[in-house]
Amino acid sequence: MDRAGDVTSSAPLSAAPLSKAERVYRTLRERIGNGTYVGGYRLVLDKLARELDVSPVPVREAVRRLEAEGLVTFTRNVGAEVRGIDVHEYAEAMEALAYLEGAVTALAAPHLTPDALARAEQLNEELQHQVDGDFDAVRFTHLNEQFHHELCAPCPNRHLARLVETEWRLMAMIRRSSFAAMPTRSAESVAEHDHLLHLLRTGAPATEVEAAARAHKLGTLTAFLAARAPHSPPPSSGTRSQDPDNATNPRP
Repeated sequence: MDRAGDVTSSAPLSAAPLSKAERVYRTLRERIGNGTYVGGYRLVLDKLARELDVSPVPVREAVRRLEAEGLVTFTRNVGAEVRGIDVHEYAEAMEALAYLEGAVTALAAPHLTPDALARAEQLNEELQHQVDGDFDAVRFTHLNEQFHHELCAPCPNRHLARLVETEWRLMAMIRRSSFAAMPTRSAESVAEHDHLLHLLRTGAPATEVEAAARAHKLGTLTAFLAARAPHSPPPSSGTRSQDPDNATNPRP
């Protein structure tokens, strides 16, 4: 996800400056993504305008963009609020992400360089250190996101890649706290990363890579539902019980 500060500091001198609306949009999107603004947080336009030293007009434009992306809701007599996602909606979104990310990971696999795999392995080692030491759910989630970004980055299908990026943004708020709600899942997740890295290092068929990446995401969904809402129904399509690829995968 872009950071407004990163863009302005790293852009070449000849690059056009960001518009006020774009700068506000990136700032608000970053704060939603990193958990500064949680679900239900009210975005008061006049207050934000004063804080960001702009008029209310670019703030309103930015909020409308965030609303179109599904990150903000606008209610009459209430105003703009950061959108929360209920358990059922999370299940459906996570299931969709499992299939998208599985496909993107498989398509990216032939294009992963040794350096990219090494970076992914290093990230997974850092995740293992988190499991073995003082566990920080926010730090673990950040490293986990970096790991999957690394594996998906070389996907040649830019349309699928954009779809995954959109789902990642929509899921960011819940994923920030999900591992805190299911602490045993973190160790399982690292082991599944190891299995996925083994498949990628050994040039496993794309179908195996896709199935492993998909099952990994669905495993997180199953653990989240068990921890957050033990009596909630499974995802609408019943994928995990019907798809043999999602039953059990061998772990290294």
